[in-house]
Amino acid sequence: MARESDSYDRTRYHRRGERDFDREESSYSRRRERDTRERSTSRDRDDRGGHDRRRQDDYSSYDDRSGRRERYELDKRPGVDRDRDRRRERGREDRAGPSRRSASPRRDRSPASRSKSAARSKSPEDKAKPNFNPSGLLAAATKTVEHVDGTKTVLKYHEPPEARKPPVGWRLYVFKGKEQVDLLHIHRQSAYLIGRDRTVCDITIEHPSCSKQHAVIQYRQVKEKSEFGDVKTTVKAFIIDLESTNGTQVNDEAIPQSRYYELKPGDVIKFGESAREYVLLHDDVA
Repeated sequence: MARESDSYDRTRYHRRGERDFDREESSYSRRRERDTRERSTSRDRDDRGGHDRRRQDDYSSYDDRSGRRERYELDKRPGVDRDRDRRRERGREDRAGPSRRSASPRRDRSPASRSKSAARSKSPEDKAKPNFNPSGLLAAATKTVEHVDGTKTVLKYHEPPEARKPPVGWRLYVFKGKEQVDLLHIHRQSAYLIGRDRTVCDITIEHPSCSKQHAVIQYRQVKEKSEFGDVKTTVKAFIIDLESTNGTQVNDEAIPQSRYYELKPGDVIKFGESAREYVLLHDDVA
């Protein structure tokens, strides 16, 4: 009987141990399931939060793109609407607050402000200091001829510094057709003014096609090189047309205006449409 009771006790104890083990195992499995649910819940929450953040970033990038598209459309509008929309956009930015860029003060670029700044930058002129710049009064006085009746005539020509009197006797033989009508000696001064104005011209031409101050025969001292390479100075005759209406011809060829043209013995000069011919000679040739 004692052996049977011992075996019975062991059996009871063994069964109680199995029940305790089953209870502990079930509690462990429940606790494990709870931990698994909590982890899945937290993971879902994190995923949902990341999705929300991504959605917010997408919204912000879409806002940036829409803002750029709006600004591009504003730039494509006409000038008046564009300026008005830019002012509205600038007002929105001011209400929104300062941007990340440096908020430097804007300069006023209106014409009035620029003129004021230029006036401030210029120093006042000191009128007490002497002014040695040429006034032009002396040149005007040397080129102006006053007549007896009080009238004045401004000369169109002024002699150059190299003007000289000729060392030989130059003459002009005046022909009308085949007949010689006059002889002019042109060696007593360095220049001879030719034209219709009797008050200032040295040689007067009556033909209406000639200008009042038509041309000038000018003697100039120039340097020339000989065949041996020696350089010497000599006085030569030149003629210059004073921008006359009908021009000047030498040997039936029109000469350029306002430029010196060298004359040689035997040249035939004609002024305007006049039929008179002026043949140039000097003593050595004659």
